[in-house]
Amino acid sequence: MNETKEIIVRDLAIMNGKPLIKGTRITVELILKKLSEGAIVEDLLKMYPQITYKQIMAALDYAANVISNEELLDV
Repeated sequence: MNETKEIIVRDLAIMNGKPLIKGTRITVELILKKLSEGAIVEDLLKMYPQITYKQIMAALDYAANVISNEELLDV
């Protein structure tokens, strides 16, 4: 998603520099955590009405890009 860099931002003054949705204090980490706990996108939209479907997808795209650039670790 080309727009991910415009939607997901980092600012050391906000949430200790964690990646978040621009204009909010909603982190990519929070979105991933809620989804891992069983929430669906529609749940997130209800819980956080200030964000959009497009922003949630940008958070997932950001997370996928970060993981794709990490070294593989034995687990």
